[in-house]
Amino acid sequence: MRFLAALAILTILPGHSSRIVTTHSASDGVVPVSLALEIVKADTVVITEWLVPWGASRPRDPYVGPDGRVWFVGQRSDFLAVFEPASGEFERFDLPDGTGPHNLIVDAEGTVWYAGNRAAHIGKLDPATGEIERIATPEPAARDPHTLVFDPEGDIWFTVQGGNAIGKLDTETERVRIVPVPSERARPYGIVVAPDGRPWIALFGTNKLATVDPATMELTEHELPRGGARPRRLVLTSDGLVWYVDYAEGFLGRIDPRTAEIEEWPMPSGASSRPYAMAVDELDRIWFVETGVGPNRFVGFDPATEAFFAATEIESGGGTVRHMYYDATTRSIWFGTDTNYLGRAQLP
Repeated sequence: MRFLAALAILTILPGHSSRIVTTHSASDGVVPVSLALEIVKADTVVITEWLVPWGASRPRDPYVGPDGRVWFVGQRSDFLAVFEPASGEFERFDLPDGTGPHNLIVDAEGTVWYAGNRAAHIGKLDPATGEIERIATPEPAARDPHTLVFDPEGDIWFTVQGGNAIGKLDTETERVRIVPVPSERARPYGIVVAPDGRPWIALFGTNKLATVDPATMELTEHELPRGGARPRRLVLTSDGLVWYVDYAEGFLGRIDPRTAEIEEWPMPSGASSRPYAMAVDELDRIWFVETGVGPNRFVGFDPATEAFFAATEIESGGGTVRHMYYDATTRSIWFGTDTNYLGRAQLP
């Protein structure tokens, strides 16, 4: 099914923030290293939103394919869809009822891989034919595949939130391997893969991050220093550091995989921030959305200056922005909203 976009919204809003930095190590408590207030003049971020033509579908987890089209899932309405920014045209590919697609990624050939979160499978769509193949994941160990990500070899690592595990899919043989998480009810959530092939995972039900050795499939947990922390999403910067947002207490943090040293910065909106979706651009600037405020706010953080900047409201309100994708070709970040919009943030 094809539809043309019904609405586009443009918003530009200035912002500022304060910063307080603390550092932690794996064995020590909180050690303050600096305390400063800094007002940062915002650069301009331009946000455009397109109303998705299928109501209350929870469009989410967009991913830009090799042809520049933007793919996303309709989590509540069991579909995959693709959007053509130049024409404003949407096209929908229906999935079986009860699939509950949670996330998708697109490989270099244009094949779309999705997480069948409510139906215990990873699926792949051939956009040219509309043909869908489903690869079953083991139940109950991997009953709810959650977020997928490619590794450098083109295989897929994924989180299993309810099943409390990390999975790996060999995309050629279609073999699925499962790594249980030792911590109970850890809720593995956001995931990224470093250039060395090692995945890093946010254990949202705990105050921990995890990583898996791809050679041995051994999982290691790293505890964050605050017991109330609940990391939800992750990104990687080019220096090898792993960044996370603490959804529960409103912090941005990073861990150095080489030393296990952790640094954290309180969010602009404090504990009410509820930071969720994250992305990183080619300048290693960190971008995230504060979902605890209304409207949701799109915020930048520059590691070079350790300052937040460019706080921009999402005009549709956002509801909750859950995942984002940075497109280096257009220097823009794509996101979906619970208010049923597909959004693009054009970066300064």
